[in-house]
Amino acid sequence: MAHLSMHTIVLATQKGGSGKSTLAIGLAVAAKKAGHNVRLIDADPQETLASWHKRRVDAEPIVETIHAAQDIEPRLRALRDSGVTLTIIDAAGGVSSARTAAIRHADLCLIPARPTTADIEATASTLSLVRAWNKPFAFVLNQVPSRGRRIDDAAETLADEAAIDLGEVLARPFIVMRNDHQDALSAGLAVSEYEPAGKSTEEIRRLWNWIEARLGADAADVVATSPFAGLNLPIRAEPAAFTL
Repeated sequence: MAHLSMHTIVLATQKGGSGKSTLAIGLAVAAKKAGHNVRLIDADPQETLASWHKRRVDAEPIVETIHAAQDIEPRLRALRDSGVTLTIIDAAGGVSSARTAAIRHADLCLIPARPTTADIEATASTLSLVRAWNKPFAFVLNQVPSRGRRIDDAAETLADEAAIDLGEVLARPFIVMRNDHQDALSAGLAVSEYEPAGKSTEEIRRLWNWIEARLGADAADVVATSPFAGLNLPIRAEPAAFTL
Protein backbone atom coordinates (compact mmCIF):
# COMPACT_ATOMS: atom_id res chain seq x y z
CA MET A 1 0.00 0.00 0.00
CA ALA A 2 1.42 3.43 -0.95
CA HIS A 3 1.87 5.87 1.89
CA LEU A 4 0.10 9.19 1.76
CA SER A 5 2.26 12.30 1.92
CA MET A 6 2.54 13.99 5.30
CA HIS A 7 4.74 16.81 6.54
CA THR A 8 5.90 17.05 10.15
CA ILE A 9 6.73 20.44 11.66
CA VAL A 10 8.43 20.67 15.04
CA LEU A 11 8.45 23.83 17.13
CA ALA A 12 11.39 23.67 19.50
CA THR A 13 13.28 26.11 21.65
CA GLN A 14 15.40 25.97 24.76
CA LYS A 15 13.91 28.98 26.48
CA GLY A 16 10.36 29.23 27.79
CA GLY A 17 8.08 32.13 27.01
CA SER A 18 8.80 32.20 23.27
CA GLY A 19 5.14 31.57 22.39
CA LYS A 20 5.80 28.27 20.58
CA SER A 21 2.54 26.66 21.76
CA THR A 22 0.47 29.64 20.61
CA LEU A 23 2.29 29.54 17.27
CA ALA A 24 1.61 25.81 16.96
CA ILE A 25 -2.11 26.40 17.49
CA GLY A 26 -2.29 29.32 15.08
CA LEU A 27 -0.42 27.46 12.33
CA ALA A 28 -2.48 24.30 12.82
CA VAL A 29 -5.77 26.13 12.35
CA ALA A 30 -4.39 28.15 9.42
CA ALA A 31 -3.27 24.92 7.73
CA LYS A 32 -6.65 23.32 8.42
CA LYS A 33 -8.40 26.28 6.78
CA ALA A 34 -6.04 25.85 3.81
CA GLY A 35 -7.31 22.29 3.35
CA HIS A 36 -4.91 20.15 5.36
CA ASN A 37 -5.86 17.25 7.62
CA VAL A 38 -3.99 18.42 10.70
CA ARG A 39 -2.91 16.74 13.92
CA LEU A 40 -1.24 18.46 16.88
CA ILE A 41 1.11 16.54 19.16
CA ASP A 42 1.77 17.99 22.60
CA ALA A 43 5.21 16.73 23.64
CA ASP A 44 5.79 19.47 26.20
CA PRO A 45 5.29 18.48 29.87
CA GLN A 46 3.48 21.78 30.42
CA GLU A 47 0.73 20.42 28.10
CA THR A 48 -0.40 23.84 26.92
CA LEU A 49 -1.96 22.37 23.77
CA ALA A 50 -3.85 19.69 25.71
CA SER A 51 -5.23 22.30 28.13
CA TRP A 52 -6.23 24.54 25.21
CA HIS A 53 -8.08 21.66 23.56
CA LYS A 54 -10.08 20.96 26.73
CA ARG A 55 -11.41 24.54 26.55
CA ARG A 56 -12.27 24.15 22.90
CA VAL A 57 -15.76 23.49 21.47
CA ASP A 58 -14.55 22.31 18.05
CA ALA A 59 -12.83 18.92 18.26
CA GLU A 60 -10.53 19.79 15.36
CA PRO A 61 -7.62 19.95 15.22
CA ILE A 62 -7.16 16.91 17.44
CA VAL A 63 -4.42 17.16 20.05
CA GLU A 64 -2.48 14.07 21.13
CA THR A 65 -0.15 14.03 24.13
CA ILE A 66 3.10 12.09 23.69
CA HIS A 67 6.00 12.33 26.13
CA ALA A 68 7.92 9.10 25.48
CA ALA A 69 10.58 9.40 22.78
CA GLN A 70 10.00 5.88 21.50
CA ASP A 71 6.32 6.63 20.81
CA ILE A 72 6.89 9.51 18.41
CA GLU A 73 8.08 7.70 15.27
CA PRO A 74 5.40 4.94 15.25
CA ARG A 75 2.67 7.49 15.93
CA LEU A 76 3.84 9.69 13.06
CA ARG A 77 3.83 6.65 10.77
CA ALA A 78 0.29 5.77 11.86
CA LEU A 79 -0.92 9.33 11.31
CA ARG A 80 0.61 9.38 7.83
CA ASP A 81 -1.08 6.09 6.97
CA SER A 82 -4.43 7.37 8.27
CA GLY A 83 -4.46 10.32 5.86
CA VAL A 84 -3.16 13.14 8.05
CA THR A 85 -1.29 15.58 5.80
CA LEU A 86 0.29 17.81 8.45
CA THR A 87 1.45 17.05 11.99
CA ILE A 88 2.73 19.84 14.21
CA ILE A 89 4.72 18.88 17.31
CA ASP A 90 5.07 21.25 20.24
CA ALA A 91 8.36 19.93 21.62
CA ALA A 92 9.51 20.18 25.20
CA GLY A 93 11.86 22.93 26.19
CA GLY A 94 15.30 22.08 27.51
CA VAL A 95 17.14 18.87 26.72
CA SER A 96 15.14 15.66 26.45
CA SER A 97 15.04 12.46 24.43
CA ALA A 98 11.50 13.30 23.29
CA ARG A 99 12.66 16.62 21.84
CA THR A 100 15.52 14.86 20.06
CA ALA A 101 13.14 12.23 18.64
CA ALA A 102 10.74 14.89 17.40
CA ILE A 103 13.50 16.83 15.65
CA ARG A 104 14.90 13.64 14.16
CA HIS A 105 11.60 12.98 12.36
CA ALA A 106 10.84 16.59 11.36
CA ASP A 107 10.51 17.87 7.81
CA LEU A 108 10.96 21.41 9.12
CA CYS A 109 12.02 22.70 12.52
CA LEU A 110 10.74 26.10 13.59
CA ILE A 111 12.74 27.88 16.29
CA PRO A 112 10.67 30.68 17.84
CA ALA A 113 12.47 33.51 19.59
CA ARG A 114 11.50 36.85 21.01
CA PRO A 115 13.67 39.72 19.75
CA THR A 116 15.87 39.89 22.85
CA THR A 117 19.50 39.00 23.31
CA ALA A 118 18.70 36.33 25.91
CA ASP A 119 16.15 34.61 23.66
CA ILE A 120 18.41 34.65 20.62
CA GLU A 121 21.35 33.30 22.62
CA ALA A 122 19.08 30.52 23.90
CA THR A 123 18.52 29.21 20.35
CA ALA A 124 22.09 27.85 20.26
CA SER A 125 21.44 24.39 21.71
CA THR A 126 18.31 23.85 19.62
CA LEU A 127 20.10 24.89 16.45
CA SER A 128 23.00 22.58 17.29
CA LEU A 129 20.62 19.61 17.57
CA VAL A 130 18.76 20.54 14.39
CA ARG A 131 22.03 20.75 12.47
CA ALA A 132 23.28 17.46 13.94
CA TRP A 133 20.30 15.74 12.31
CA ASN A 134 20.71 17.82 9.15
CA LYS A 135 17.17 19.15 9.30
CA PRO A 136 15.75 22.18 7.48
CA PHE A 137 14.96 24.94 9.93
CA ALA A 138 13.67 28.47 10.22
CA PHE A 139 13.71 31.07 12.95
CA VAL A 140 10.37 32.71 13.81
CA LEU A 141 10.63 36.10 15.48
CA ASN A 142 7.63 36.16 17.80
CA GLN A 143 6.10 38.66 20.23
CA VAL A 144 7.93 41.50 18.49
CA PRO A 145 7.15 45.15 19.21
CA SER A 146 5.15 46.93 16.55
CA ARG A 147 7.94 49.44 15.95
CA GLY A 148 11.51 50.19 16.91
CA ARG A 149 14.97 48.93 16.08
CA ARG A 150 14.76 45.81 18.24
CA ILE A 151 13.45 43.72 15.33
CA ASP A 152 16.27 44.70 12.99
CA ASP A 153 18.81 44.23 15.76
CA ALA A 154 17.46 40.74 16.51
CA ALA A 155 17.67 39.70 12.86
CA GLU A 156 21.22 40.99 12.61
CA THR A 157 22.20 39.13 15.77
CA LEU A 158 20.77 35.87 14.49
CA ALA A 159 22.73 36.25 11.27
CA ASP A 160 25.95 37.09 13.09
CA GLU A 161 25.72 34.40 15.75
CA ALA A 162 24.63 31.61 13.40
CA ALA A 163 27.01 32.69 10.61
CA ILE A 164 24.28 32.23 8.00
CA ASP A 165 22.38 34.13 5.37
CA LEU A 166 18.94 34.63 6.91
CA GLY A 167 17.22 34.94 3.55
CA GLU A 168 15.90 31.38 3.61
CA VAL A 169 15.81 30.69 7.33
CA LEU A 170 14.11 33.73 8.85
CA ALA A 171 10.39 33.17 8.50
CA ARG A 172 8.22 36.04 7.38
CA PRO A 173 6.29 37.91 8.55
CA PHE A 174 7.41 38.49 12.12
CA ILE A 175 4.60 37.99 14.62
CA VAL A 176 3.77 41.19 16.51
CA MET A 177 2.94 41.02 20.21
CA ARG A 178 -0.80 41.58 20.66
CA ASN A 179 -3.24 40.59 23.40
CA ASP A 180 -5.49 38.67 21.00
CA HIS A 181 -3.07 35.71 20.91
CA GLN A 182 -3.40 35.10 24.65
CA ASP A 183 -7.10 35.96 24.68
CA ALA A 184 -7.68 33.35 21.98
CA LEU A 185 -5.66 30.75 23.88
CA SER A 186 -7.74 31.32 27.01
CA ALA A 187 -10.94 30.90 25.00
CA GLY A 188 -9.87 27.62 23.41
CA LEU A 189 -9.52 29.28 20.01
CA ALA A 190 -6.83 30.13 17.50
CA VAL A 191 -6.31 33.82 16.89
CA SER A 192 -7.88 33.47 13.43
CA GLU A 193 -11.09 32.22 15.09
CA TYR A 194 -11.03 34.80 17.86
CA GLU A 195 -10.42 37.83 15.63
CA PRO A 196 -10.91 36.70 12.00
CA ALA A 197 -10.31 40.14 10.50
CA GLY A 198 -7.47 41.12 12.83
CA LYS A 199 -3.85 41.90 12.02
CA SER A 200 -2.64 38.87 13.99
CA THR A 201 -4.80 36.58 11.89
CA GLU A 202 -3.31 38.00 8.71
CA GLU A 203 0.23 37.56 10.05
CA ILE A 204 -0.37 33.92 10.96
CA ARG A 205 -1.97 33.24 7.58
CA ARG A 206 1.01 34.76 5.77
CA LEU A 207 3.42 32.86 8.04
CA TRP A 208 1.67 29.61 7.16
CA ASN A 209 1.96 30.46 3.45
CA TRP A 210 5.70 31.06 3.92
CA ILE A 211 6.09 27.75 5.74
CA GLU A 212 4.09 25.81 3.17
CA ALA A 213 6.22 27.24 0.37
CA ARG A 214 9.35 26.33 2.34
CA LEU A 215 8.13 22.76 2.84
CA GLY A 216 7.57 22.43 -0.89
CA ALA A 217 11.02 23.78 -1.68
CA ASP A 218 12.69 21.46 0.81
CA ALA A 219 10.81 18.45 -0.54
CA ALA A 220 12.20 19.21 -3.98
CA ASP A 221 15.72 19.31 -2.51
CA VAL A 222 15.62 15.96 -0.72
CA VAL A 223 18.20 13.63 -2.25
CA ALA A 224 19.71 11.90 0.80
CA THR A 225 18.54 8.88 2.79
CA SER A 226 20.74 9.38 5.88
CA PRO A 227 20.10 12.26 8.31
CA PHE A 228 23.82 12.99 8.24
CA ALA A 229 24.20 12.82 4.47
CA GLY A 230 23.95 15.59 1.88
CA LEU A 231 25.97 18.18 3.76
CA ASN A 232 26.55 19.98 0.47
CA LEU A 233 22.88 20.98 0.26
CA PRO A 234 21.90 24.66 0.64
CA ILE A 235 21.39 25.83 4.25
CA ARG A 236 22.61 22.49 5.58
CA ALA A 237 26.31 22.93 5.02
CA GLU A 238 26.99 25.05 8.08
CA PRO A 239 29.03 23.85 11.08
CA ALA A 240 27.27 21.70 13.66
CA ALA A 241 26.68 24.66 15.98
CA PHE A 242 27.59 28.23 16.53
CA THR A 243 29.64 29.57 19.39
CA LEU A 244 28.23 32.24 21.63
